[in-house]
Amino acid sequence: MIKLSRDACLAAMASGEFGAEVTAAAASVAVVLTQSWCSQWRWMKGYLEKMPSRADLAIFWVEYDNEDFFEPFMAFKEDRFDNREVPYVRYYRNGKLSKESNFTDQRGFLRLAGVE
Repeated sequence: MIKLSRDACLAAMASGEFGAEVTAAAASVAVVLTQSWCSQWRWMKGYLEKMPSRADLAIFWVEYDNEDFFEPFMAFKEDRFDNREVPYVRYYRNGKLSKESNFTDQRGFLRLAGVE
């Protein structure tokens, strides 16, 4: 798992979407936008951290409540991506948004990411 950089988050807020350095990092990409207190995120993080690395899947995450851009990023996520739940996951295939979800188990995550 790769923590989203401050620059990547600020660039997404400025342009309305994550850049190719994120969305095209692998054939399949998952971007998890969440807050640290969320119990569902802690459960998901547990299985994501245990998954073996795969060349065809990159997983990015940010706990934006722990960042100095918390409030503007939360507003961006809720307004631009129209999602007020955490964790919120955006799935990209070949650099393009393919699916979105909130909490899901490992099997559902892999299916949504298009790698199962």
